[in-house]
Amino acid sequence: MRFDLYIPCEQLRPYIRHFAISEMEEADNYKILPDTGVVIGFQYRGRLSYLSGDKSIPLSTAGITGINDRYRIFQNTTNVASLLVFFVESGAAAFFRQPIHELFRQSVSLDDFMLRSELLLIEEQLYEAKTDQDRIQVAERFLLSRLKPFVPDQMILSTLRMIYQSRGSIRIADIATMLHTSQSVLEKKFRSIVGTTPKKFASIVRFRHVLHSYVPQTSFTDLGYESGFYDQAHFIREFKAFSGDTPEIFFKK
Repeated sequence: MRFDLYIPCEQLRPYIRHFAISEMEEADNYKILPDTGVVIGFQYRGRLSYLSGDKSIPLSTAGITGINDRYRIFQNTTNVASLLVFFVESGAAAFFRQPIHELFRQSVSLDDFMLRSELLLIEEQLYEAKTDQDRIQVAERFLLSRLKPFVPDQMILSTLRMIYQSRGSIRIADIATMLHTSQSVLEKKFRSIVGTTPKKFASIVRFRHVLHSYVPQTSFTDLGYESGFYDQAHFIREFKAFSGDTPEIFFKK
């Protein structure tokens, strides 16, 4: 298995966190945890699907996945290869006219956003590309062609900054007060641009902070407290909702 990251070109850096080339030779099931940005995936070899209950749902060979607040189990065939585009928190809004919250918990085909003939051309170019860099250039040309005039919303940028500074523990009502706006206006704008409510986004940020903060010497009580959970039962319940396991089981794995 390999998972290699690539920095986007300068024009795309305000919107794209990184590209990734993912290749797996063996068929496998694996867990993907909630994260804070929208992802586009192009499968140029093999097929991917995800489990929903007892069903296996095939992913489109060219699709987009919104923010999830629950883990997902993915399956891959043998010899699968994908190019992934990881957007920064508010980056996807610069490329799509639809409100980004419509993608929440969804994985949909890029057919819904562009002409099928254009998509087939991109898929063909990715299939024929010989190197990772060639594939990245195909993706960059596609994204640059869709990039529309976009002025970053200062309210949203400030909200994101405060959420990260607090490690996801700040009250959204307090953010609205500091930004001299109503909570309803803030939530509506945030959902449209980022893809979920600020409260849900903050809970994902807090969960990711727990993942990055854990060291074997730390007790789970201390870990929960340091991450803004003042109730151990709440910490365990929220962590399990995001990861599928209690903290003790998850980190033991």
